[in-house]
Amino acid sequence: MSKIKAAAIALSVSGMMAFASGASAQCVNKAGEGTGGNKDDAMFQAYEAVLQATSWPMWSQWMASSKKIGVAPGYTVSKLSSRCTPGGLGQTCRVQATLCRN
Repeated sequence: MSKIKAAAIALSVSGMMAFASGASAQCVNKAGEGTGGNKDDAMFQAYEAVLQATSWPMWSQWMASSKKIGVAPGYTVSKLSSRCTPGGLGQTCRVQATLCRN
């Protein structure tokens, strides 16, 4: 299993736990990792992992519309942070964000 898939699964489980806690019922913290030939491609892949770990239907809407980092249809994105380093196919980026349902 790839690191991205393993991280998405682990984060998805922690996200489900956050939904079950009541007080955090509308917001989740997610992180993802992606790799690409350049920083833009790696950031795109990492942000995609964040959205997929949050909601597959929302991710598909995002793919069909904006494809902009920091945008998530039906959600407010905050605390967006990223870090990229050389590696993988050229660059590896890690993205973290809090997503709250609108």
